[in-house]
Amino acid sequence: MRDVKKLHRKAFYLSVFTVAYNFFEGIISIFVGHLSGSVALLGFGFDSFVESVSGGIMIWRFRAHGNLTLEEEENIEAKSAKLVAYSFFILGAYILFESLKKLILREHPEPSLIGIIIAVVSIIVMPILFYLKYRIGKSIGSRSLVADSKQTLACMYLSFALLIGLGLNYLFGFWWSDPIVGLIIVAFLIREGYETLKEDRLCSC
Repeated sequence: MRDVKKLHRKAFYLSVFTVAYNFFEGIISIFVGHLSGSVALLGFGFDSFVESVSGGIMIWRFRAHGNLTLEEEENIEAKSAKLVAYSFFILGAYILFESLKKLILREHPEPSLIGIIIAVVSIIVMPILFYLKYRIGKSIGSRSLVADSKQTLACMYLSFALLIGLGLNYLFGFWWSDPIVGLIIVAFLIREGYETLKEDRLCSC
């Protein structure tokens, strides 16, 4: 019982860190993206804020743990899983819109050293967060935390997309590389959102 409470506490702190990290990452990305005129970096910044929504849901879910009955906790778990799944779809819709807009309007992402540094840091931090949240989520049987960990993994893929998009455009002038990679990420997000809702329905049955 004590170990379970300890894991819930770790899940709560991981969620707080996720929200704080993505919030500051979003502010810096949008600021630098605005100064450099980089649509890719602006999109990445807005994505960081959407990512914070999922972390905020997890804070709400694990803060309530310990003060609820088993039935109430199961209800919160189900609602949390659904909200995380919907956040996948919201994030996917946003990235789809931005990717198609950049392809149609031929908007070229501008290279930015700070933007590349942000992407590299995210590529380092996100896999660690994913592993910790996924392991704890599996240990305590939290579908919502496992789903949230997958969204953290998606953020890492988006970081790769940002890095590849800016890098290829800077080195070779391949302006279309960023929106193309964005469309691949959209497919991943939609699939993960669908799988999360599917797992939630099966568990409810």
